[in-house]
Amino acid sequence: MAFTIALAGKGGTGKTTTAGLLIKYLVTKGKTPILAVDADANANLNEVLGLEVKDTLGQAREDMKKGNVPAGMTKDIFMSMRLEEAVAEEHGFDLVVMGQPEGAGCYCAANTLLTNLLERLVKNYNFVVMDNEAGMEHISRLTTNNVDVLLIVTDTSRRGLQAGLRINALAKELNIGVKKSYLIINRAKTQPDDEVLDMINQDGLELAGVIPDDETVYRFDLNGKATIEIGPDNPAVKAAFAIFDKILA
Repeated sequence: MAFTIALAGKGGTGKTTTAGLLIKYLVTKGKTPILAVDADANANLNEVLGLEVKDTLGQAREDMKKGNVPAGMTKDIFMSMRLEEAVAEEHGFDLVVMGQPEGAGCYCAANTLLTNLLERLVKNYNFVVMDNEAGMEHISRLTTNNVDVLLIVTDTSRRGLQAGLRINALAKELNIGVKKSYLIINRAKTQPDDEVLDMINQDGLELAGVIPDDETVYRFDLNGKATIEIGPDNPAVKAAFAIFDKILA
């Protein structure tokens, strides 16, 4: 069974960039193959990884719901085919983008098919890295007891930290079987002050580490360059790798 790491956090905290650095780390350490899952409604993990996305599972689900299944083909076969088509392949890792449905209506049957397909897919990988939006509903598309580590990414703002703590509380309420949760403070100009540390300690969430604010990371993001290509000597990359060493030891 694949070791699953899910990331969540308030928008704008650098969560997707952190997910990309995690995939870079796993590839560097030879912990392949890896399945990257972009479950954020604002899907852009592919840009961080330097991959082109031609199809999403949300679009496949939409096509099935609208009855756009070829004659003589079952829905199971159709979704299986579209899942394979939606997987973007790269050295050491693959990427699948969940996407989102268009329009109103019940997606229960399509979601069930999607869940079953993903469960079969993840068996082919050593690690799954899932980039989520602030809500946790996408994690439930995997098996309910298959979230080994939840990484909650925040910036240094009070709102960002409060959002991260709320996400942690929500994850505890949902039946997603998170085995261990960590907080990562990203884009930090200084080390967290005592007030921030007190908020974290009172919540009981473990602080995995701090990633410094970095001009190179900012420029890569601004210019649409793949963050995964930033060199290993970069301060943000080194800090992120140290965090991943700690949580995956």
